[in-house]
Amino acid sequence: MTIKEIHIINFKNIEELNLSFCSGFNCFIGSNGAGKTNILDAIYQLSMCKSYFNLSDTQNIRHGEEFFVVQGKYERDDEEMNVYYGVKRDQKKVFKKDQKTYTRLSDHIGLLPLVIISPQDVQLIDGSSDGRRKLVDGIISQYDKEYLHSLISYNKALEQRNALLKSYTGRHLELDLLEIWDEKLAEHGTPVMQKRKAFLTEFREMFQHYYGLLSCGKEQVVMEYQPSVKEEDMRSVLRQNVERDRILSYTSAGIHRDDIALLLDEYPVKKVGSQGQKKTFLIALKLAQYVWLQKITQVKPILLLDDIFDKLDTERVGRIIDIAGQDIFGQVFMTDTNRLHIDELLKSQKSEYALYQVENGKCQNDPI
Repeated sequence: MTIKEIHIINFKNIEELNLSFCSGFNCFIGSNGAGKTNILDAIYQLSMCKSYFNLSDTQNIRHGEEFFVVQGKYERDDEEMNVYYGVKRDQKKVFKKDQKTYTRLSDHIGLLPLVIISPQDVQLIDGSSDGRRKLVDGIISQYDKEYLHSLISYNKALEQRNALLKSYTGRHLELDLLEIWDEKLAEHGTPVMQKRKAFLTEFREMFQHYYGLLSCGKEQVVMEYQPSVKEEDMRSVLRQNVERDRILSYTSAGIHRDDIALLLDEYPVKKVGSQGQKKTFLIALKLAQYVWLQKITQVKPILLLDDIFDKLDTERVGRIIDIAGQDIFGQVFMTDTNRLHIDELLKSQKSEYALYQVENGKCQNDPI
């Protein structure tokens, strides 16, 4: 699968941009703040229906404008498709495929599989469990619609249960009022928990393989699922925690409290990992994500590499490019500040490549 063209209007610092891409490596060169990452985020949004950087839709509108539009022309399984993403201030966003508007954005997730590696990913290690859950949920949701729908239903039930708890703050709340939401949380949460567990059991071996390639086997890494409740205990745990939840005014147990332990030589990488080790850890994690999705869907996802070479030695950078140039990988988009550095690396690959100079949100359609 490839994206052949993209058309951007009023997105972040980009006033208007029309670009065509090659099927191999597409690299955007420019100084920090030029807009390279914004192009990658536009591509990300066409796959995932939202910004990778947790910005609201209106925050992505160019300053002083009332709307943004991102359109992409794709080729998947020898068929072309056009995807449209438009946002106006104070209006609901519009997402279309081949001029047909989606009624549910979840129907689009997985159609254009994509993996991004970004400096922001360090929050997967240093941040809260929320980011690690979202990573796992994002991977599984791109190929398992039932999982995505269960997750959405769970989150809706969780929102309703929390609203009920909050509305009764300081007042007596009858247990019967919570039971309907407890049932829904158990109904939708149990399959999510089971699929997370099954996924991580298989996925961690693939992750360990890619970490070994990048680090030459110097360290051992582990991803370990840490559910907050046992599969068969969700209903009983919710009942046991009623008094606690009444005091806190929110639901304190469930799949929304799960975590994934990330270990380096049996210790949390958050505590013992250097900046280079953390970056290697994250890149291996995302490369494994790519190969996993390719294996499950039989479609080569788009790979976005955003400024990943900082704090990595030349040898590791070369190994990343070599891996991304293998036949199992498809179209790759990269950003970097050093043209000579990236040019030399790409010349050694069999895949075609194109370099684009980005300045102040502007980029020529003809590669340099």
